[in-house]
Amino acid sequence: MRTLVIYSHPVPESFNAAVRDTVMETLAEAGHETRLLDLYAMGFEPIMGPEERRRYHDQGDNEDPVREHLDHILWAEMLVFVYPTWWYGLPAMLKGWLDRVWVPHVTFAMPTDTTPITPKMMNIRKIAVVSTCGAPWWLLWWMGHPGRNTLLRGMRALCHPRCKTMWVAHYLMDSSTSDSRLSFLSKLRRKLFRF
Repeated sequence: MRTLVIYSHPVPESFNAAVRDTVMETLAEAGHETRLLDLYAMGFEPIMGPEERRRYHDQGDNEDPVREHLDHILWAEMLVFVYPTWWYGLPAMLKGWLDRVWVPHVTFAMPTDTTPITPKMMNIRKIAVVSTCGAPWWLLWWMGHPGRNTLLRGMRALCHPRCKTMWVAHYLMDSSTSDSRLSFLSKLRRKLFRF
């Protein structure tokens, strides 16, 4: 399966880098064709400027600033997001990528007076999210898990109707141990390989 990994963490030596490497290795072992978008390493600009926003609804013009990224998501059959959960949600870099890249007329059709928003990403049949969270699991659930819901509900709604999803998180990351991190990587490898 053609799999696009979207990675968002600014620190090259972070545990999230080990998570990313485990994801890439596991996908290769499972026989997937992969591409990696390391948003910080590639210098992605998450801020949508005024002119880009003015052209956001203009078919064709809205594609120009993010053409390379659109080509990647149109190529993919599976998306895997790897990022830290900060303030219960997505890092600004990743949220900016969603804001700028998931444009109307390509990823969804705009609603009209007679039709609702219509998904256009029928090529995406699986979405996996792998995150690290400083808070305990129950606090994120109490907060409504905004990052998880953005990707596994909001984004999934733009994909194939039978799109499958997977969530794997290392909670209590701020007090993690070497053992808890190794255990998490092992769990991630098993779940992702089966997915």
